[in-house]
Amino acid sequence: MTPTSKAISRWAPALIWLSLPLTAGTSFAHALSGRSTPVTLTAAIGLWSIWVVGLIAALAPSSVSLTTIRIVMPASLVAAAWAALVVPNGADFAESLALGITSLCAVLSLSAAVGFTFINGSSYGDERRFPLRPPGPIVLGPLELVWVAMVAAVFSGPLLLAAKQWVPGALITLLAVALCVGGARALHQLSKRWLVFVPAGLVLVDRTSLLDALLVQRHLVRSIGLAEEGSDAVDLSAGAIGIQVELRLSTTDAIIPTPARRDRRKMIEPVDVDAVRFAPSRPGWVLEAAKERRLTVD
Repeated sequence: MTPTSKAISRWAPALIWLSLPLTAGTSFAHALSGRSTPVTLTAAIGLWSIWVVGLIAALAPSSVSLTTIRIVMPASLVAAAWAALVVPNGADFAESLALGITSLCAVLSLSAAVGFTFINGSSYGDERRFPLRPPGPIVLGPLELVWVAMVAAVFSGPLLLAAKQWVPGALITLLAVALCVGGARALHQLSKRWLVFVPAGLVLVDRTSLLDALLVQRHLVRSIGLAEEGSDAVDLSAGAIGIQVELRLSTTDAIIPTPARRDRRKMIEPVDVDAVRFAPSRPGWVLEAAKERRLTVD
């Protein structure tokens, strides 16, 4: 990443999110006009709470903050879309501006550059972390369903209670609490998948593929480069979609693969490997970092 890209990925999410009360506040005010006082008050408290949580996360980069902004920033787009649909006199410039700004927030929060900046915000010492692409089987449906369920429950439960719909409101609010606890933990696991360059070598951390991180000392790295089609290296990408990077070792090493859920009680046997494949979000950045650390890149 260039210094400019690093600065943009560090500060753009916070600055744009900071502008939301000015750029999207009017649209939300239009949508809530004519509603009962309890509904308006509940919606206002909820919107301000989400904004504060998102701002704190955007100003303090870490893997936890990355999970937080990737939940709340796309959620702001859902809220802006709802406001544009229910505004009494039809959507106008205020609604278009709100949709544009919240869309930008959502895109930034999900970008690889922001992911790189935030996971390195909680790194230790002389190490650089590079995010991995999400597993294909998760990103093609389950990931979005978990997020939608969380957002829908959080928005609708309190509003139903404010509208005196006690039974459905209470049930959905309880469901929202359960979804936020379980869903946030599941989504956070995706923010903790990375390749790490350290002075001693490199480490592949991915609980979806490996029970224990794969640590390779630098003198055991034969080469690193883009994986060729049909490579016989062990695939640790968890089915991620995108270009893979292949790490070749000068000797064999043992890995402990994560078992399928139905096999969790079985004894896990280590597997000897001399080459592995994985899918970083930006393969080029990984290879550039490898060159900087004087590893053989091909």
